[in-house]
Amino acid sequence: MLLHIPDVLSAAQVAQARAQLDTADWADGRVTAGHQSAKAKDNAQLPEGSPVARELGAMVLEALSRNSTFFSAALPKRIYPPLFNRYSGGQSFGYHVDNAVRYDRSLGGAEPVRTDLSATLFLSAPEEYDGGELIIEDTFGTQSVKLPAGHLVLYPGSSLHRVTPVTRGTRVASFFWMQSMLRDDGHRRLMFQMDVAIRRLTQDVPEHPALVQLTGVYHNLLREWAEV
Repeated sequence: MLLHIPDVLSAAQVAQARAQLDTADWADGRVTAGHQSAKAKDNAQLPEGSPVARELGAMVLEALSRNSTFFSAALPKRIYPPLFNRYSGGQSFGYHVDNAVRYDRSLGGAEPVRTDLSATLFLSAPEEYDGGELIIEDTFGTQSVKLPAGHLVLYPGSSLHRVTPVTRGTRVASFFWMQSMLRDDGHRRLMFQMDVAIRRLTQDVPEHPALVQLTGVYHNLLREWAEV
């Protein structure tokens, strides 16, 4: 499932992030790439231990915690701390698949995070740069994604994907991975569709007795499939 989630960050939050990122100390983006993907990766990235990365990452996580669409679609068990990258001057990232497991050292240990889902949160407006499309290939076909600043795309971590060369301006984004309570993408899609339907019925016919039954089915399926 590929999902566009609008307005994860407000315009004010995007402006705050950009002001800090524009003066931050960037490093070679290959520091977080696996052996194969490092050959295809050409961008800049904030070091994971950067105070700016930690502050803005906390802002992103707090915004996600209040976003019901994100929670419904991802059913997150663990989220890898958000990272930040920048493309300009023809930089790109060739086709690759994200590492299956990342190790979150933010709490002083080395907690494994299975990358069931990948996310890109755009921090540059589309008119600020040419190129820089996120191309994602999966069972849903090939999708080209270039979203407004503050919007997020969520997609399976197993997808083959790339970022096309940025030929004008600068593309700035946050990216991260998450382990879902539901390992199977098909199960996540079904649960998201059911949750959307329940919320719509709750608005349209809030007293309908079938709502209790449908909500029960939702939670019983979650109880059956969730890894917690």
